[in-house]
Amino acid sequence: MSDKKIRYAVVGLGNIAQVAVLPAFKGASANSELTALVSGDDDKLKTLGKKYKVKNLYNYRDFDKCLHSGEIDAVYIATPNVNHHGFAVEAARAGIHILTEKPMALTEDDCISMLEEAEDNNVKLMVAYRLHFDPANLQAIETARNGKLGELRIFNSTFTYQVTDPNNIRLKYDMGGGPLYDIGTYCINAARYLFQDEPVEVFATALSNPRDERFSEVEEMAAVTLRFRKARLANFVVSFGAAATAAYDLIGSEGSLRLEHAYEYADDMKMTTTIDEKDTVKRFKKHDQFAPEIEYFSKCILNNEDPEPSALEGLYDIRIINAIFESARTKRSVKLDYVTKKNRPDIGQSVKKPAHGKPETIHAPSPHD
Repeated sequence: MSDKKIRYAVVGLGNIAQVAVLPAFKGASANSELTALVSGDDDKLKTLGKKYKVKNLYNYRDFDKCLHSGEIDAVYIATPNVNHHGFAVEAARAGIHILTEKPMALTEDDCISMLEEAEDNNVKLMVAYRLHFDPANLQAIETARNGKLGELRIFNSTFTYQVTDPNNIRLKYDMGGGPLYDIGTYCINAARYLFQDEPVEVFATALSNPRDERFSEVEEMAAVTLRFRKARLANFVVSFGAAATAAYDLIGSEGSLRLEHAYEYADDMKMTTTIDEKDTVKRFKKHDQFAPEIEYFSKCILNNEDPEPSALEGLYDIRIINAIFESARTKRSVKLDYVTKKNRPDIGQSVKKPAHGKPETIHAPSPHD
């Protein structure tokens, strides 16, 4: 089995697929191979097929044909958020393994449906939490675990950028747009893996500037507080209408940690740990964050191991996001039934792959160019 490779179809050829997912197969080539592309844009298929030497090209309407072609073992779903559920269920029923981008789906019911279809059809399902393999974030987890910060008390984070393209899908309600689905997932997931626990209560405010036509369908920004057990709070703000930021602070009874560019995949990261008023700075160079997750998922398939981050990881984040929307709508806090989760990312998952340049894209503008 050591020389066998898992053959992938990348489903959806938008910006994230073109600048990050497709190039990542070079770094994951030890056990993974890009063998098919699926898109609703024939120009993308022709151009990218030629660029990556992929002969098996399928329009969305021919997705079923792709699944039953015998040319693929797994799909990497990089479509708009609203389509994750449908493509995943169809793949599961065809016996094809599934690696899907975040958010896993838009509702808890859809997440559960995906999980059950995968189990019923004996296929692997993993959500693409690339930061679960990122050395900087895993070092932050290790620092949180080893007690150097004392008792963990507070998590604060800001993740914002300007969506300058008014036609971008991130601004479309019916496509699962808005900053909570798109980038709020990162803040929620970070709070959960740093605290090593699940929240029990949510309070949120979401709003838009009525003079800004970009946000006629989705929220411009949201401010969220998650209450965890042991008197711990996680606060974060996400926005599509503010200057670019991506950082978090973890504060304990004896020290603090700050990670800059914490959620980015195209920047260096800087971690500052402060204990007894003494700062220790560690820098992490930009690297390919997508190849490690593809390589890991292929390993799980080849060795018949359950992947982590699992479908439960995606389900738990969506459960919290749905509660955030309810709190913002009702202007009241929303309590969550406490759930447990045994497996969390740890330093043993750290993988660093060489960075690659930014490819030219076709019909896939950046949301913030």
